[in-house]
Amino acid sequence: MFQIIGIVVLFGCVFGSYLMSGGSMAPILHSLAFELMGIGGAAVASVLISNDLHTIKGMGGGMGKVFGGAKWKASDYKDLLSLLFLLTKTMKSKGVIALESHIEKPHDSTIFSRFPKIMKDHFAIDFICDTLRMMTMNLEDPHQVEDAMEKQLEKHHHEALHPAHAMQSVADALPALGIVIAVLGVIKTMGAITEPPEVLGGMIGGALVGTFLGVMLAYGLVGPFATRMNGVVEEEGAFYKIIQAVLVAHLHGNAAQISVEIGRGNIPSTAQPSFAEMEEALNNMPNE
Repeated sequence: MFQIIGIVVLFGCVFGSYLMSGGSMAPILHSLAFELMGIGGAAVASVLISNDLHTIKGMGGGMGKVFGGAKWKASDYKDLLSLLFLLTKTMKSKGVIALESHIEKPHDSTIFSRFPKIMKDHFAIDFICDTLRMMTMNLEDPHQVEDAMEKQLEKHHHEALHPAHAMQSVADALPALGIVIAVLGVIKTMGAITEPPEVLGGMIGGALVGTFLGVMLAYGLVGPFATRMNGVVEEEGAFYKIIQAVLVAHLHGNAAQISVEIGRGNIPSTAQPSFAEMEEALNNMPNE
């Protein structure tokens, strides 16, 4: 919602101030299609040249995140803690044998199936199952497990940021691409130097539209989009950090409820359930 409001304010203030000062939209509208074709086409070409297909698809998906925000909401953090509570409780009370059927085939698990939204996130499920599998293989050194999890998180976070970095590269290039298109307009104007001043003035004005569009798109739209994409990735990354916090706490020998409470303390404040809310959710969980 705020992103849409921001776009409306951007165009309203920029073009509103221009019109209020006596400017005419005619020169801009006359050149707009050609300038957008040149700048937009060059920007798309730069994306295709500098990125692979996975990153390009990620940029498209990232635009959805710009307007939709992070996919994990407060209720999802509560579900995650409930899931980890059941898994660690099962491991502590029934042993690793009872846990193996859940982590080897999570899609058939009666524990995982209670949390369908988390099940759709392949990294979250793999991250949980791979870590618990390491524990069942007698890798019980909390520091080794924490280090292995940290490396997985770093790799995933680095890959998730690729689309935002690619978008920022486009923003950085747009002002220069606008100048390129403006220079072509100046070349065209110089080729018509014998025309009367009013014609030359219109041609120069059209050429400057390219510079204007490049700068405005870079700093008014594409740059903020890249910043927002980066922020959403950071928000979503906090979700996976909770998995690490709970499982490492479990390895240190804490009871399942204590491990979950340690994880709850690491949840971002805007999505953090209260102690009472979490306790009620865990007490209402059916026994496995």
